[in-house]
Amino acid sequence: MRFYKIRFLSLTLFIYLTLASANVQARQPYATQENKIKIGLLTTDNKSVEARQGAELAITNVNKKGGVKGLPVELINRSMEGPWGTGSKQAVNMIFDEDVWAIMGSHDGRNAHLVEQVTTKARVVFLSAWASDPTLSQAFVPWFFSCVPNDLQQSASLVEEIYGNRKITEVALVSDTGYDAKLALNSFLKKTRLAGKTDPQQFFYDNSSQDFAGLAEKIKKSEVKCVVLFGQPDASLRIIDQIRNVKMNLSIFGTISVIVEQSLTPQSLKGYEGVVMISPGEWLISNVSDFTKEYKKTYGIFPGAAAAYSYDGMNLLIEAIRDAYPDREKLQKSLTLIHYNGVTGTILFDEKGNRIGIPGLIEIKNGVPVAIKKVQ
Repeated sequence: MRFYKIRFLSLTLFIYLTLASANVQARQPYATQENKIKIGLLTTDNKSVEARQGAELAITNVNKKGGVKGLPVELINRSMEGPWGTGSKQAVNMIFDEDVWAIMGSHDGRNAHLVEQVTTKARVVFLSAWASDPTLSQAFVPWFFSCVPNDLQQSASLVEEIYGNRKITEVALVSDTGYDAKLALNSFLKKTRLAGKTDPQQFFYDNSSQDFAGLAEKIKKSEVKCVVLFGQPDASLRIIDQIRNVKMNLSIFGTISVIVEQSLTPQSLKGYEGVVMISPGEWLISNVSDFTKEYKKTYGIFPGAAAAYSYDGMNLLIEAIRDAYPDREKLQKSLTLIHYNGVTGTILFDEKGNRIGIPGLIEIKNGVPVAIKKVQ
């Protein structure tokens, strides 16, 4: 606990000094004379192309229709790749040098906390389009919003399906040791305890590990009936494959993270055969959706979940900017009132900036995502 307090204080001091070094006045609440609307996008690294492409597609469509109040929208994309604190420096650059209206993030929860602190200090809207860390909204910062169901919301949907609808009680949680995965696992534990259930068994692995066969054997010996995966796609797929190799008849569930940023083709989804996971929206269920067709036509690949959330996030930011223009200070208020029907579903925000609602579930059958109907 002492280590985390020291780390938090160090992080707060770092951000304070970063902002102070900018040596700038508070931003004006009115539009600049650049004759364009700039919106920032922060991604994990330069390989995070789908989040950028999703945002670009939304902006391209808006600009074809005349932009916002006749002004073109411009994407300012920055990578958070580099030493610790790079994300906060990039956020400062976007706010004070690029003069963005808002920042959207498609990255992990730990970096999201860095960006949240910067944008709160600068009173600039920060929209998360990937991080599902529920603690991001617990500070009750009015500038923070998330268009992704947080870990508690995802866990509520999974717990209801596993324990309520399927009556499975012998459950194992399988997670990597990263910040986001462990946070998601702890959210699941909170929901099981609230439901009065016994804590599931827990298994952890390192992403650099190659011994997934050993992990599968440990799961087999536990004699559970169900596993819930918290981790990245590569490791999750290898774990699923090993579970099948040792011929375990298990129900397998996963959060949105297991399909993270990758092109979700019918071929790639076959690796998840029989897996039940959080649905990222109707666009995935129907591969002939307008969004899927347009994205594939533009970029030559099927979109992934990160692209869909980035596309929706950018569109709702633009809609809110259009409502607030030319007064930037009204943007936060516009977002609190927004009712946006996107490719990932209807998006509204609660008083803490969380996306309202419990996400649906899909099951992969013959390489095709099929929606699971909620039991009334």
